[in-house]
Amino acid sequence: MSCCFFGARKKGGDLVHHNTRDTGGDSIASTKNFSFSELRLATNNFHQTNKIGRGGFGTVYKGTLSKGKEIAVKKLAAESRQGLREFLTEIETISNVKHPNLVEIIGCCADGNNRILVYEYLENRSLDGALFGSRTSIKLEWDKRATVCLGTAEGLAYLHEELVPHIVHRDIKASNILLDKDYTPKIGDFGLAKLFPDNITHISTKIAGTTGYLAPEYVLGGQLTMKADVYSFGVLILETVSGRSSSSSIWQGDKKSLLEWAWQLYQDGKLLELVDEELDDFPEKEVVRYIKVALFCTQANANRRPMMSQVIEMLSRDIQLNEKELTPPGFLEDSGASMRSKLKLSECSTIQQSSVPLTITQVTPR
Repeated sequence: MSCCFFGARKKGGDLVHHNTRDTGGDSIASTKNFSFSELRLATNNFHQTNKIGRGGFGTVYKGTLSKGKEIAVKKLAAESRQGLREFLTEIETISNVKHPNLVEIIGCCADGNNRILVYEYLENRSLDGALFGSRTSIKLEWDKRATVCLGTAEGLAYLHEELVPHIVHRDIKASNILLDKDYTPKIGDFGLAKLFPDNITHISTKIAGTTGYLAPEYVLGGQLTMKADVYSFGVLILETVSGRSSSSSIWQGDKKSLLEWAWQLYQDGKLLELVDEELDDFPEKEVVRYIKVALFCTQANANRRPMMSQVIEMLSRDIQLNEKELTPPGFLEDSGASMRSKLKLSECSTIQQSSVPLTITQVTPR
């Protein structure tokens, strides 16, 4: 499967064009404005008992408005200048974007030094809590996990292929996939998102995202395409199937990443060993297909990864995947040293190296 990009190279830009000293201009003006006192009352003065999550730029609290409506309140850290930029980006990105698999923004607050985003509240919170947290409160059977994978794919396909200009999320991970009462997944946290116009092949940008989900070509050269989201989504599938976090590096006594372990099991014909032991009953053929789709999404060569619309077809239909086209994935390892490329991308254009505390490795086929 080859999915190549064509067209002249042109440097893209951030979504936000406001000066970070202002409060967002038209973006905030077109979004419902909450007063700080209203949100403080809704969250019981941002009490710790209402804390439901924490991101890179602030904390999320559950709140209840005066009319009884439940909300999620994301309060940016006051000392974070970068957080203000992310605040503006998130408003501008999703204030007018509506899709069943995207978290809906309800409003915001720009009161003095306070920067707050208000979202719909989702009862089952984030996917990482359901997968990696206590298993006593939420039990994810296979049908729910399949719904999470397919719904997330549909949300990404909408961002990548239906919106104009397209949007690259840049931070697809389990903690940014939220679940409603029916376990419908919704992609959240658009603070790192970028616009991706049709007439460019990539965006040159500083590396941002979460280790374990970052695509090799993005880390090596800072060249962002929609295929970076596809790679992250592939890792997310593996986490959803296995119930294991990609941030862990110990598998069966060996220091391997989740993706590296999955590839080894694929080569050995033992993919079912990846499946979460918490799953009592599941359709083996379908689960194996999902794992193979994850491997298609995480191929080292970005051009070989499918588009998200193709991923949806691969996940939703009982079809035979063309595994002759499947090539090994690339892996990211935390080295604490400058980046060293151990990855040959023979079908990709030359990638410039930069100084980042990560290394790229690749398992070669037997």
